[in-house]
Amino acid sequence: MKFPKSYTLKEIAVIIDAKYVGAEDFEVLGMNEIHVVEPGDIVFVDHPKYYDKALNSAATIVLINKEVDCPKGKALLISDDPFRDFNKLTRHFKPFKSSNTSISSTAKIGEHTIIQPNSFIGNNVVIGKDCLIHSNVTIYDDCIIGDNVTIHAGTILGADAFYYKNRPEGFDKLISGGRVIIKDNVDIGASCTIDRGVTGDTTIGEGSKLDNQIQIGHDTVIGKKCLIASHTGIAGCVVVEDEVTLWGQVGVISGITIGKGAVVYAQSGIANSLESGKTYFGSPAVEARAKMKELATIKNMPSILKKLENK
Repeated sequence: MKFPKSYTLKEIAVIIDAKYVGAEDFEVLGMNEIHVVEPGDIVFVDHPKYYDKALNSAATIVLINKEVDCPKGKALLISDDPFRDFNKLTRHFKPFKSSNTSISSTAKIGEHTIIQPNSFIGNNVVIGKDCLIHSNVTIYDDCIIGDNVTIHAGTILGADAFYYKNRPEGFDKLISGGRVIIKDNVDIGASCTIDRGVTGDTTIGEGSKLDNQIQIGHDTVIGKKCLIASHTGIAGCVVVEDEVTLWGQVGVISGITIGKGAVVYAQSGIANSLESGKTYFGSPAVEARAKMKELATIKNMPSILKKLENK
């Protein structure tokens, strides 16, 4: 998430009431999670296990809960609770704005796009030309939709990330300030849910087709010309490369990559990254041919055991 203008380190420190290490005029351009940070971004870290990863990341400002040596060319924001203060910054730069109309006056709708009754289009949404948005679709603030996109009834774009910190008093939510981006020529079935990024974008690539009742988590990137069948659930921060096929009821764990052209059979569970161009099945998913041999062997076990007993 980029800020509307450049801020200084001191200005950011004042917003969250934090100490800082570095020049007070050190430039701050935005804030992001560690997997999408760029120079000028703030990243937060609140566990010693991840200090080195954050300090050595592309981020040039680290919001951290311990005074440590500041890497050259970077700055620190010292906070007793970086998670809380990251949320403060999200609220400051991306405050919730209520709406009193079905289609926000700040939304931009392209030529020949049809929006059926009872749909909601939020603030700053951009929808391209020749799109068809069926009834009861909800498109939250800041979503961007390309040309020739079809979205069927009951689908929701831009709900919050499922991202919580477990505190003694209960689960504390990390506030989402990212977006959903749908590229050109995408079809999205009925009752799908695509969550916004925490600070970045959840993206559906050009020409991809989604069946009904699919869940896609925050910051996930779906490539071009992918096919995803119904009841598939994809967690956050997943990369699905181009031309991947996921058949029905596939479950995908967070933070992995599914390689280009991979095919995953129905009801499989993906627990690790998958290589390109192969076919997978099972839970955890493995190459389908090996899994089929394994299942055939299990099926034949009674007869194998019987033969052994008769020897």
